Amino acid sequence: RAPPPPPPHISSSLLLLLPLYLYLSVETCTCLPRKPHRWNPHISVVHTTLPYTSNLLGFTVRIAICTCICLNAHLFISHLYIHHSIMINKLNLSSVPRFSPTEQQTVVLLPRSPSTSKTYIPIPVDCLEEETRIRSADDCKLFREEFNSLPGGYTQGTCEEANREDNKDKNRYPNILPCPKEETVADFWRMIWEQKSATIVMLTNLKERKEDKCYQYWPDQGCWTYGNVRVAVEDFTVLVDYTIRKFCIQYQATDGSKPSRLVTQLHFTSWPDFGVPFSPIGMLKFLKKVKNVNPSFAGPIVVHCSAGVGRTGTFIVIDGMIDMMHQEQKTDVFGFVSKIRDQRSQLVQTDMQYSFIYQALLEYFLYGDTELDVSSLEGHLQKLHNTNAPFDRVGLEEEFKKLTNMRIMKENMRTGNLPANMKKNRVLQIIPYDFNRVILSMRRGQEFTDYINASFIDGYRQKDYFIATQGPLSHTVEDFWRMAWEWKCHSIVMLTELQEREQDKCFQYWPSEGSVTYGNYTVEIKGDTMCDTFSLRDLVLTFGPDKQTRLVRHFHFHGWPEIGIPAEGRGMIDIIASVQRQQQQSGNHPIIVHCSAGAGRTGTFIALSNILERVKAEGLLDVFQTVKSLRMQRPHMVQTVEQYDFCYRVVQDFVDIFSDYANFK
Repeated sequence: RAPPPPPPHISSSLLLLLPLYLYLSVETCTCLPRKPHRWNPHISVVHTTLPYTSNLLGFTVRIAICTCICLNAHLFISHLYIHHSIMINKLNLSSVPRFSPTEQQTVVLLPRSPSTSKTYIPIPVDCLEEETRIRSADDCKLFREEFNSLPGGYTQGTCEEANREDNKDKNRYPNILPCPKEETVADFWRMIWEQKSATIVMLTNLKERKEDKCYQYWPDQGCWTYGNVRVAVEDFTVLVDYTIRKFCIQYQATDGSKPSRLVTQLHFTSWPDFGVPFSPIGMLKFLKKVKNVNPSFAGPIVVHCSAGVGRTGTFIVIDGMIDMMHQEQKTDVFGFVSKIRDQRSQLVQTDMQYSFIYQALLEYFLYGDTELDVSSLEGHLQKLHNTNAPFDRVGLEEEFKKLTNMRIMKENMRTGNLPANMKKNRVLQIIPYDFNRVILSMRRGQEFTDYINASFIDGYRQKDYFIATQGPLSHTVEDFWRMAWEWKCHSIVMLTELQEREQDKCFQYWPSEGSVTYGNYTVEIKGDTMCDTFSLRDLVLTFGPDKQTRLVRHFHFHGWPEIGIPAEGRGMIDIIASVQRQQQQSGNHPIIVHCSAGAGRTGTFIALSNILERVKAEGLLDVFQTVKSLRMQRPHMVQTVEQYDFCYRVVQDFVDIFSDYANFK
């Protein structure tokens, strides 16, 4: 065996650590990266502040610190270098197995150190909030400990059938034994038929991170035959968090008979490629829909993701624990996961999924089921306005108070709070969150030019369907039109007057006649029509030297008084309907909605748009969760209890006006 080579000279260590010296001698601000957006993928920006050199004393101190670190690092690098060389000599390279492209990919199972000394007892529902808070402290340290104490599974069972040579090709992952592959689609549908299953829950997308996660086991339209089962698409509905597909399946029996059956697939599409959903609200709505759709006489619900362990286990545990909360007034996540891992190995795959289960259970415990059928709306409103029951926790003000107690994520507002961007904010308390702020293309050679006080907001059927923003300031008008151009917006909804109570609420960003130019953008007015409660302006937006143009419809609502809320809801219903018709004609690009600060009236309009869309589609509404979801996307959305009450009253007016919806059961 050859002796290890001499350690590297100290100069090489110093050279490697040169970036550390540069970091210590040049002070910079934290970078705020933003990934490209799904609708504007060419935009990807990093913010930094201009560096400046420290004074002489600071420079000397940094030199001393850097020198000490370099000397210690040299000793460490030398030791590591020698150890690495010895290990290389020990390795017999000829024995290293070569990767074959035909080999199956395995599911990465995180290394764990199970602890058998700890026991986790069930948690009474009244203690769930405190227990979740304790486990979440110190970067979820106790959640990780609890998760790592779980048994792996298969303590008594075997996998002989799955490991048979003629079955190996049917396993998507060789280390997760007995989701569909192309080779197993016929078996999948045969299982659906034989087990009399009427509901399929799908928790993965077909592709994620450019990797195949699931074979499409249904036709896009028409019908297709898989083995002995013919599958025909009857209907599908696309919503913001999930898609519902209805199939008619027909079994071709050996005796020539062809019995048929209806199967519903609910496909949850809001699980991100990495981690877990940002909020459990969508998952809880999805779970309730699954339980409502599944017939009582049907066989087991089929649940799958890609490997059938991580997201699948998470969904099953949330469902089981909600049932336990109702029946026993407690939860036992640890015990339940331990039990089902004996039925399928590795269910609930990561500590993030494990903590997400607790988040979902806490969300359900704190806020419950606030969904209503429209037929019960009138009675619910009477209950909310019952002033004879001051200690009744379901009163309107108490319901709204739960929303105001939501934590505002100030740590997620870094971009809007940068000194260079502060002057672009009309109200300092209403700053967009970094994770969903609208990003403009960076101007060449100019920093901080990608910021505007605006947030993407989800619609009823579509992600990022709205842009909630403030009324433009005189120095942000060009940014406003740049946003409208870059994000292909054809509809603008304005919910404030230019001045109210002798205060400027919004700069007039359109011409009263003719045209006006803001930087690279020219706005020309082509028409101004007055409807009952709003003005409809046709604007032509022109960009750049090549004079590209786009028609933009401007809906200016005049029915909101300077103080309070509109007296009736008909005007709001009319403008929402007009905007929806415009969207159908121009394509469903984001709708810009603004008042003055971009929260109170803006949030009310967006909430009502989503609520009324659901009422028309399903005959259901959930004002509380709709507003709660908006507040998680932009602070202070639906700002006052009067605006919150107005949401309920507009829905009631909608039901009264369109009597077809008054008899929903």
